[in-house]
Amino acid sequence: MTHALREAVRRYTELHADAAGVARTSVRGLHLVRTTSTGELRHAVERPLICLVVQGAKQVTMGSRTLTFNAGDSMLLTADAPTVSQITQASGGAPYLALALDLDAAVIAALCAEMKAAAVDVGPTLRFQPTDAEVADAALRMVTLLERPASIPVLQAQLVREMHYWLLAGRHGLAIRQLGSPESQARRIARAVEILRRDFTSPIAVAQLAAAARMSPSTFHKHFRSVTSLSPLQFQKQLRLIEARRLMLAKGLKPSVAAYEVGYESVPQFTREYRRQFGQPPGRETQQARRVSQASERKRCTSR
Repeated sequence: MTHALREAVRRYTELHADAAGVARTSVRGLHLVRTTSTGELRHAVERPLICLVVQGAKQVTMGSRTLTFNAGDSMLLTADAPTVSQITQASGGAPYLALALDLDAAVIAALCAEMKAAAVDVGPTLRFQPTDAEVADAALRMVTLLERPASIPVLQAQLVREMHYWLLAGRHGLAIRQLGSPESQARRIARAVEILRRDFTSPIAVAQLAAAARMSPSTFHKHFRSVTSLSPLQFQKQLRLIEARRLMLAKGLKPSVAAYEVGYESVPQFTREYRRQFGQPPGRETQQARRVSQASERKRCTSR
């Protein structure tokens, strides 16, 4: 990974990262990350993406697979999938730095047609490789573009397309191709996942999801688990719990209110499943988050 890319990510994230260490950008699907501490577990249901680790290290678990990504690695996720991640190497002097770009199925499809690259269903959903030099170079120009906001509307589309091209032409190419075919296993499951994401607060029949994927219910259930590591019901539960956690921590909702907001009819059931997922009951976690927030606010006031 080049020194220039690391410095460009460092400059941007120091100015624009939020309290969670994430710097959103005006380039479609692109965000940068800066974290100075290790240990905290982050639960998310990610979309297909490529993540370039430029400094530090991160551990990601999906299902029974746990991988560690170091500086110079590119993490690839080829489907909507629940992950648990943890920064394992970071400090104030050498923060964890990364660049993540959502993969665009339409761009991949167009490039595959031009490159005459046939789509295949191959390998695990989560994987990593050393970052190709061409990918790192395209990433550097993309991050540099952020420092010239007036140029973003004119140049972002071609830079995003170029990044996808070098990904397809490089080490990750074979795995990414499947996202360009509407009839690949990953894309068919993705249609069902979109329904779950859109309507996760409501009961959804597996038959409806299977129909969206154009599979029989039994075949759909098998392929859904192989792609996401979960059953459709478990996937929906993950979406509900993660959103409930966000509502409590970011908006201050009480656990009982958050439970009903995301579709639970039983607060005790919500509490049990929340504890199983996040390691402690929802009320205790919100109290801890409130104490940490208050302590941070007092520290800021004292330093003024």
